Amino acid sequence: MFKKQTYQSRREKLTTQVGKGLILLLGNDDVGMNYSANVYHFRQDSSFLYFVGIDQPGLAAVIDADSGETTIFGDELTLEDIVWTGAQPSIKDKAAGIGINKTERKSELAEVLAAAQGAGRKVHFLPPYRAKNQRKIQLFLGIQPEAQKGAASKVLINAVIAQRSYKSAEEIVEMEKAVNISRAMHIAVMQAAKVGMKEAQLAGIAHGISMAAEGHPAYPIIMTVNGQVLHSHDHSNALKSGQLVLGDYGGETKTHYAGDITRTFPVDKTFTQQQREIYEIVLKAENDCIAACKPGIAYRDIHSQAAQIIGEGLKDLGLMKGDISDAVAQGATALFFPHGLGHHIGLDVHDMEDLGEDFVGYSEHIKRSELFGTGYLRLGRELEKDFVLTVEPGVYFIPELIDQWQAEGKFTDFINYDKLAPYRDFSGIRIEDNVLITENGHRVLGKAIPKTVGEIEALRQG
Repeated sequence: MFKKQTYQSRREKLTTQVGKGLILLLGNDDVGMNYSANVYHFRQDSSFLYFVGIDQPGLAAVIDADSGETTIFGDELTLEDIVWTGAQPSIKDKAAGIGINKTERKSELAEVLAAAQGAGRKVHFLPPYRAKNQRKIQLFLGIQPEAQKGAASKVLINAVIAQRSYKSAEEIVEMEKAVNISRAMHIAVMQAAKVGMKEAQLAGIAHGISMAAEGHPAYPIIMTVNGQVLHSHDHSNALKSGQLVLGDYGGETKTHYAGDITRTFPVDKTFTQQQREIYEIVLKAENDCIAACKPGIAYRDIHSQAAQIIGEGLKDLGLMKGDISDAVAQGATALFFPHGLGHHIGLDVHDMEDLGEDFVGYSEHIKRSELFGTGYLRLGRELEKDFVLTVEPGVYFIPELIDQWQAEGKFTDFINYDKLAPYRDFSGIRIEDNVLITENGHRVLGKAIPKTVGEIEALRQG
């Protein structure tokens, strides 16, 4: 937790921005893994953490935007609970630590909300993403789960985004920690990998380092020799000579700030010529796009810059042809680069995605593209000072996508389909870092993580 004044200031700004009514912030509950008493690792709701800071299940907060008073709703541990959990600080004491002096039992929440509705007061809530909280909104406010996303308060959503998008100095300290934990995870994996190891063994090394840092992985680990599968969580393959390993994973600090780093390296001690050629294209795209990051530039334009660099590099190899600017504009480069360049990162690895990507990543004058590939760009709006985002270009050879586009005769003016056969088993390469937007430019967070061909080969060779 941060100091009391941090949470007080955040709540004061929130009440000013919302103006009137009650602000309902639902914390998360424990979720049973295979029966109710055997629970998954608990992860608190990020907006609840941001404004309230108490990291335990079964809580809710109500902020009265008219009076500024905040109430925490939750039940104190019974003696029977303590037998299993050990003695814990009371909710009342935790609330006092973040400047909240009023606590009530969980059962009182429904009555408070009903009274507010009866008096014609607006109850603002964020779109719930867990079934238990959807059920609570249904019980408290009479809104069916399928209608809750549309009924969520746009005023509250925008007020939360207006604060959480800009990272404070104390948040940046935590995010530097997260990136450095992620760095340790990646270096250990690159040092340990060898022919015959299972992806699962490498994932276990990364997971163990994150836990040793008193945290957990910030998101499910991607550790795969099938890098063409963008979000592969299957770890059953054994590493073979000639393959690449794509590792996309990061650590989460004790305060739940996330790191999100991707590195790709050869199973062998060196890259093949083919691997090196594609790798250098991706690395140039990442380095040049990081260099372009500064306040005022639309991230959508930097995404297009990445696609342009990738297209030109593939044209040099004979895989693409024609005017690459036209290829980017029409979406042809998405055959090889079918995802967005990056996204906000903070308390969530895709920061505030539960509030709605279009609210978070776009603006009134920058709208999401409908093109395949570019349509997956989570962040398109102009960059601003104190944003933290990922930069993660990639090149992938997806046989199923190649076959479909070729059969449909798509983009034959730009793609040399007859040249792609030697790449069908290539898999994919992605390189990713976390970048803070500064007053006049940017700064890559954390200590440098090996990513040039020379650095990676040196690490692989011990």
